[in-house]
Amino acid sequence: MAAAQGRLSDGAGGMDDAKGTEEEARHKGSHNGNDPGGASGGNGKSGGTSGSGGSTAPPAFAAAVEALRAARLRPQIEVEATRAPQRLAPHAYALEAAVVDGDEDLADGRLVLLHDPAGHEAWHGTFRLVTLVRAELEPEMAADPLLPDVCWSWLTGALQARGLTYGEPSGTVTRASSHYFGGLSARPSASQIEIRASWTPREGLGGVPDTAAHLSSWCDLLAQVAGLPPAAPGDASVVTLPQRRGPQSR
Repeated sequence: MAAAQGRLSDGAGGMDDAKGTEEEARHKGSHNGNDPGGASGGNGKSGGTSGSGGSTAPPAFAAAVEALRAARLRPQIEVEATRAPQRLAPHAYALEAAVVDGDEDLADGRLVLLHDPAGHEAWHGTFRLVTLVRAELEPEMAADPLLPDVCWSWLTGALQARGLTYGEPSGTVTRASSHYFGGLSARPSASQIEIRASWTPREGLGGVPDTAAHLSSWCDLLAQVAGLPPAAPGDASVVTLPQRRGPQSR
């Protein structure tokens, strides 16, 4: 899986760039879609936690992670546990995913669940979800001045479509273009869209957020960025990506 490997840091709301060491210091102290944590079947990965982890993890965090592992996702999205960031919160669990068409990836991303039992002033809660999603686009589509606003609306729309309540959303939408010269001049120009975001999920019974629903919403976002049709046909509010670069080799 060629999943996103961008460095994560989380502040008052978003994923910062690779220089987010100051924010990190403040916090210091697979398979095919059915069992993201790899607890049964797939590639057998069951890691992804940091902090105290394992049996010493707080019950709310353990329940939130178990819900992620048990989530049922659409078959085009491969999800597996990965190493979680070590300095963002006392407890963390991470997943990476790819939208797959045969042997090719259409989009990829990373989702991190953070938990601080003492609460965090910037989060306004004890849990935080942090994400990175990216895909390659046709240059003409990437040049659309409205594209960043549309991509951000895909994120908020995916959460709202599943009736999820959340707070303190923050993030960035970045477009990048690559042009090749010299010995690489035969390659066509490439454009990429990247969404970095974070939000505070509403905590339910026992202080546990509905992480399975948030994961499903995140996968809806991945599918939209990849250009897949929405999982629920007929929703006029869902905008899919009409033009994107062909599938990338895995």
